Amino acid sequence: METPLNALSILAQATQPTSAPIPWWAQLFGNSMFPLILGILVLYIFVFRSKKKQEQKKKDLLKALTRGQRVQTIGGVIGTVVEANDNTVLLKVDETTNAKIRFTRNAIHRVLTDDDKVDTK
Repeated sequence: METPLNALSILAQATQPTSAPIPWWAQLFGNSMFPLILGILVLYIFVFRSKKKQEQKKKDLLKALTRGQRVQTIGGVIGTVVEANDNTVLLKVDETTNAKIRFTRNAIHRVLTDDDKVDTK
């Protein structure tokens, strides 16, 4: 014969203690947003670090400008450094007319090497 279910046995089953509480680290890694946040954080660190490295490289390049180097400005003007002061650089831009233009150091984009093929005609 079957034993009848009474209200007391049903309540006793419903009020049984649950399993142990989940630790904080398990809740953090179990969160579906955690990998997304971690990915964004790693991407930000790499981008920020790369940008900082580029800025330092440009700063060193501008600090090391010397007479006789061929440079290209941000505007695309190509010339040879004649004089380099603290804040300005004097470039000779045309050999035939001896034309010179003064630029701020920040206007220098890059130093041209022998490998850089630039048509100046």
